Amino acid sequence: MQLMRLGPAGRERPVVRDEDGATHDLSALTTDIDGTFLAGNGIERARDALAAGRLPRLSAEGLRVGPPIARPSAVICIGMNYAAHAAETGAAPPAAPVIFFKHPNTVVGPDDDVLIPPGATKVDWEVELAVVIGQQASYLDSPADALAHVAGFAVANDVSERSFQMERSGGQWSKGKSCATFNPLGPWLVPADEVADVQSLGLRSWVNGEPRQASTTADMIFPVAHLVWELSQYMVLEPGDLISTGTPEGVALSGRFPYLADGDVMECEIDLLGRQRQALKGR
Repeated sequence: MQLMRLGPAGRERPVVRDEDGATHDLSALTTDIDGTFLAGNGIERARDALAAGRLPRLSAEGLRVGPPIARPSAVICIGMNYAAHAAETGAAPPAAPVIFFKHPNTVVGPDDDVLIPPGATKVDWEVELAVVIGQQASYLDSPADALAHVAGFAVANDVSERSFQMERSGGQWSKGKSCATFNPLGPWLVPADEVADVQSLGLRSWVNGEPRQASTTADMIFPVAHLVWELSQYMVLEPGDLISTGTPEGVALSGRFPYLADGDVMECEIDLLGRQRQALKGR
C-alpha cells in the first residue's frame, strides 16, 4: 500500500495506491495526509478500508503528484551520514549525527520543477531516504523504541546550493538548503511495517540520464532507529515531521561531476519507494 496526494499544489487529494497500482480516494477518511491523520491510526484505517472495498477508485491520469504528506511542521536533515560520502568530501566520519534544518515550505512534489535561486552557482543533488514521524517522540529510552514512532518512508532529494551552504554559511548549512523547491518528496509514502529492512534499501540518482549515485542504506553511519532516538533527546518529534537521513557518495560537491544548470534533469530512486524526476529552471 502506498499513500499519495494528487492534484494542483495546495489542493491535493489524499489517495491510497493498492498492490495493483490502482488509486483509491481517501477523502472519506481524511481531508489530507498529515500529522493528525498519521497520529490517529490513519494508516491502519486506510489499510482496513482498502481491504474492505470501501474506498472508491480514482483515476490518477493527468493529475499532478504532490508530496505524499502535507506541509510538515519540521524538516530535519542529517549531514555526512554515509561513510563513502564523508570520504569523498574529505571529512572524517562524524562521531555524532550532524543536524541541520530545511524550511518546511521547501517541500514540493516529486516531479515539480526545481528553481535555481538568483546568484546560485553550485546547485547539487542528493538522493535521500526520508522518514516520516507517526507518533510523538520525546526522550526515547533507546533506539529499540524508535521505529514504533515512524509512520513510513519516502524518497527525498535534498537539493543544495553549495556556495550558499559553505561560502556564505555563517557557520551553519541551512542557507544552502532552504531555497524554494529544494525538497522534492515522493512519489508516495510506504508504511514502515511494509519495509522489511530499512537498512538494506538501494538508492540511486541520475543527471540528464547519466548515473550519479548508487549505494544502499547499509552504508549509513547512523541507522534510522539511532537517528530517531538521538533526535528525540534534543527535540520533540511530532507526527508528520520529516527527517532526511543523509545522502550517499556521487554528488557534484565531490568534484567528479559538474554542478546543475538550467535545463538539467535530476532523477532519484529508492527500492520500494519509487522514482522522482525534476527539471531545473532558472529564475
